[in-house]
Amino acid sequence: MKFGYFTLSDNGYRDNPRTANQFVADIVAEAIEADRLGMHSAWIGEHHFSTLGVLSCPDLALAYIAARTQRIRLAPAVTVLPLHHPIRVAEQWASLDLLSGGRVDFAAGRGYDRREYEPLGADFDNNQSVFEEGMELVRRLWDAEGPISHHGQHYNFDDISITPKPVQRPLPAYVASFSKPSIELAGRLGCGLIVAPFAAALSFGGLRQVSSLYQETLARHGKPRGRMMCSYFIHFADTPAEEAAARARQIRYYQECVIPAFPGDPATAPPSYRYFIDMVARLRTVRPEDLGENSVLIGSPARISDSLRKVQDAGIDEVILYFNVGLKPHAQVKAEMGRFMAEVAPGFAG
Repeated sequence: MKFGYFTLSDNGYRDNPRTANQFVADIVAEAIEADRLGMHSAWIGEHHFSTLGVLSCPDLALAYIAARTQRIRLAPAVTVLPLHHPIRVAEQWASLDLLSGGRVDFAAGRGYDRREYEPLGADFDNNQSVFEEGMELVRRLWDAEGPISHHGQHYNFDDISITPKPVQRPLPAYVASFSKPSIELAGRLGCGLIVAPFAAALSFGGLRQVSSLYQETLARHGKPRGRMMCSYFIHFADTPAEEAAARARQIRYYQECVIPAFPGDPATAPPSYRYFIDMVARLRTVRPEDLGENSVLIGSPARISDSLRKVQDAGIDEVILYFNVGLKPHAQVKAEMGRFMAEVAPGFAG
């Protein structure tokens, strides 16, 4: 099982002294440090208007990181595809694949924050069909040897061929999923799958059940076994006091960043987001002692390793780790990244 660095650039906290510019600089430095430490990948989220996160252009941040690294895989986590035209998305990530020497992993999803859609004039309520059509188009544009035409529900064009083409053929592509329709889309398209363990436990019972549904869907569509990833928040804690502080940090993230972003209001949540209502209801009342290994890794290296072995047994190929959550200081983030690669990752080598 492989490990990567992951962030959503969460900075939407009350009384927060950290500027967006400072946090973006920290994230770039952490991703470069991940390469130095031997992590497999760096996954950087897309957020707009300082709602939940503050890094709006993961493609540009990753291009900067690509120029300063040699090995680490480079990925968005994720591109909110309905906010962009698929032709432009295909051009941007093919260009980064070329410039990085074939190190891009592409991931896309619908997002979940209406506040990011409305200023851009994008349709939040009907974004499922926009996302599905866009995801198919991006991959067609990468794979086509010549110009293609498309006349669909949301996009129409004739005789388009993007340049440059990606170095990787095919370029690895993933669908980010909180729901069954997204899992089924990944299976139908033969894409990899990225899931959040908390959502997997709430909607399906756990990672093992999601893995089974995903692999069965791939087989039903005549696709080979797919690569499945999950994300985890992580906090090292060697004493009860450190663990209490880590749990408080995680609760603050849920209360101040996540709940305002998720479509959890039954009166306004679109039908394709109804599963978020129960998630938000649970997060509103979550207590520090409720934080379990279905969403957060907390504790000693041995305890974290025990949790990750269960993840590996569920069929997960890679875990991307969210070290810098909840205003955790930059120096502490880098220290925990180093500690993970020295004290936990070697137990999963090979």
